[in-house]
Amino acid sequence: MSQKHLKEAFISNLNGTSLLEISLGLSLPPLCLLCRGLLLILYHLRYGKPLSSRKYGLLLDFLVLVSPLLFSCTVLSPIMFFMPTIIAAFCAGIFSKIYSRRKHETRVPFRQIVKDFQKAYLDPEHIPAITVFRVYVNVLTSIGILAVDFPQYPRRYAKAETYGTGVMDLGVGAFIFGNALVCPEVRQKSCVTQPKFSNLARQFFSIWPLIFLGFGRLLSVKSIEYHEHTSEYGVHWNFFFTLAFVRLAASLLLAIFPKNKSWIVAINLAVLYQLTLNATSLKMFILHGSDGRDTRVGFLNANREGLLSLFGYLAIYMASVQVGLWLLKCRNSVKGWIEAARFLLLTVLLLFVFLHVSQAYADPVSRRMANLSYCVWVVAHCLTFFICFVVTDLALVFTKLLVKGSSVPCCWNVVKPPDTGTKRETETVPIRTEGKLSHICLISAINKNQLLFFLLANVMTGTVNILIDTIHSKTAFALCILHLYMFFNCLIMYILHAKNIALKFW
Repeated sequence: MSQKHLKEAFISNLNGTSLLEISLGLSLPPLCLLCRGLLLILYHLRYGKPLSSRKYGLLLDFLVLVSPLLFSCTVLSPIMFFMPTIIAAFCAGIFSKIYSRRKHETRVPFRQIVKDFQKAYLDPEHIPAITVFRVYVNVLTSIGILAVDFPQYPRRYAKAETYGTGVMDLGVGAFIFGNALVCPEVRQKSCVTQPKFSNLARQFFSIWPLIFLGFGRLLSVKSIEYHEHTSEYGVHWNFFFTLAFVRLAASLLLAIFPKNKSWIVAINLAVLYQLTLNATSLKMFILHGSDGRDTRVGFLNANREGLLSLFGYLAIYMASVQVGLWLLKCRNSVKGWIEAARFLLLTVLLLFVFLHVSQAYADPVSRRMANLSYCVWVVAHCLTFFICFVVTDLALVFTKLLVKGSSVPCCWNVVKPPDTGTKRETETVPIRTEGKLSHICLISAINKNQLLFFLLANVMTGTVNILIDTIHSKTAFALCILHLYMFFNCLIMYILHAKNIALKFW
């Protein structure tokens, strides 16, 4: 076999992993974030000032926020079920040290500290969990697209061929979900009246970079005969095209239907698409082509997976729009966000029950078709991921209250209580995807140029695959390459953020 066909076979005909393993894996980024925050607070408590060195800040962020994820999806994957416990125990040790040092200075009872925490007010214009969610989806995707080409990356984490739940299958849907959370229709203030189709025109203009990148990837892949998984999107289609057309179609739907009813549109889309798959020959067409022999003759046959899965991805996008609108409601207290987390957790439990029913009576999860079960699975896991970040932020707020004056980047700021004479409960505020940072951090740096980070990761992945025989790489060499690849991508984002450069011109 040629090197191209060997690599294609290496990432094909896979079946994914279990829902439990993916759920446990989703707890790792929030725990890494909690660990980074606790280390910064401990540093402030010991030295009486925040960590101000940009060099050491970048090193700390990379070693704590990124490196554990690289190890967990390669050499530490056999002990994945123990990884969350190990990191959680380390975080508990740091918190214990912070609390014991603080207890020597002040003798406030722990019960009183908890009461003060519950009464604390948070910056209502900054929801750090949204920023961190979107950044980590980007980071995990960037790790996965290169790591999958190395033998150290477990085959069960790669994209499933037809049915199955691989980690990378979730990444595709989570990328769509994260984009919808901060789309113009969500960020637009409710009090602002604009022409109904103004967002549609704006989105039509804003998607041109994605179309351009889609054609750029298509031409480059075909010209250098780069290995590709044809059954993923088709012969000519790719994820950049999917992102562009889903955003455009969603803007059209949101111009026609009320924004606060987008969840109804999402359910109708997903259910009707699944009924069509089961009641007609559409499913057989997607899996085996018009002649039943996997033909790729004609544009529709050649790109059937990418074109028809748009319905499922559009349903995920519309569901995320509803989540984003719900998060717009002003919850400026710790108590309010605890209640919000409970409501989201109840929603997740209901979604998992529905997922079980859908897989039993409709169809198993299929990223290739983006069927009903896939849509429910993606939304359930994305909400789980988001809840973990909310809980992490609340834990860091509690710890910051123990150590007055400490600061953690991309974490809630405690603010003065609002004027009780005003009806704050009924107000809505726009979501800001960047917090007020005391110093640069890796999360805010990536957040400032997310599309560039994703594009850079794709270019670097192609470069590494052209220069290196990834399939036969030894473990130490593979880990070294993956760390250098991620550090280079992060360093570029860090430098751009330090110079206040955002490469967005559309």
